[in-house]
This record gives sequence, C-alpha cells and structure tokens, in this order.
Amino acid sequence: MKLIGAVLIIIAGTLIGFQQAARFSERPKQLKQLAHALQRLETEIGYGHTPLPEALERTAEASTEPIASMLRAAAAGVWKAEGLSFQESWGEAVRSHWGETSMKSNEQSVILRLGSTLGISDKEDQMKHLRLALLQLKAEEDAARDDQGRYEKMWKSLGVLFAVLIVILMV
Repeated sequence: MKLIGAVLIIIAGTLIGFQQAARFSERPKQLKQLAHALQRLETEIGYGHTPLPEALERTAEASTEPIASMLRAAAAGVWKAEGLSFQESWGEAVRSHWGETSMKSNEQSVILRLGSTLGISDKEDQMKHLRLALLQLKAEEDAARDDQGRYEKMWKSLGVLFAVLIVILMV
C-alpha cells in the first residue's frame, strides 16, 4: 500500500512540475500569436479600411485560442445594443479572457494601453500605436524565451524532486 502511495505521489509531483513548465513554454507561443493577430489587425485597419469591430472579427477568425475569443468578445461588446465604447469593450474582453492565457501582467498592460488608443484616432495614429504595441510585445517575447530557458527545466526537476522528498519523509 505504501508503494502504491509513493508511486502516486511521485506521479502527481512530476505532473505538477511539468504543468508549471508548460506555462513557461506556452507564454512565448501565445505572445507570438498575439503579435501576429495585431499585425493582421494593422493590415485590416491600414490597408483594408475595415471598421474596427469588423476588423477584430476578421482577425479573430484567423487567430488561435485564447486570443481569438478575446478579440471576438471585444468586437461583440461594441456591437451590443448597450453600445459600449471601444475602450470599455476592449478592456472588459482583455480582463475577462486574460486568465485563459499564460501571459503576464506586463503584456496585459501593453494590450490595455493599445485599447485606449484604438478607435479614437485616425488610421495613421492607430497604425502607429499598433506598431508600438508590437515592439513592446517583441521585447516581452524575448524575455519570455529567456524565462522559458531558465525555468522550464527547473520546474520539471523540481516537481520530481519535491515528490521524492515527500515520499522520503513519509517512509
């Protein structure tokens, strides 16, 4: 019975470590996907002359989850009968869907700042703010890759070692 318990503890600890490591590997991927979505949004606004809510919907169609659902929610908030402003709709969508991502608060603040400038200025100004957000997200992606290299292996090892420590203390 003790052997079965020990094996289950080691498996659980290993899975927890691998789950934490997966968050570090997922963050750079999601940042790259978010940057791609913003580039597509820039194209829709700048060259397609598409209205902002429609541009968000088109960008969401070409994006992967959880970014697609965030963009869809922002567009839906503007289309609603209550008629939220774009900034309110964007902020609400980002805050409600951010927990589904592996991204941190630095990236969230970049996206929230972007939402405060989109929809209230001309096309050129919006494109300028999108490019600035892309540059900031690129810097965050580089930092996320550094964190991934630094902490991914650590969490995998730590999960196993912590589980072994618990088994040793139990025996």
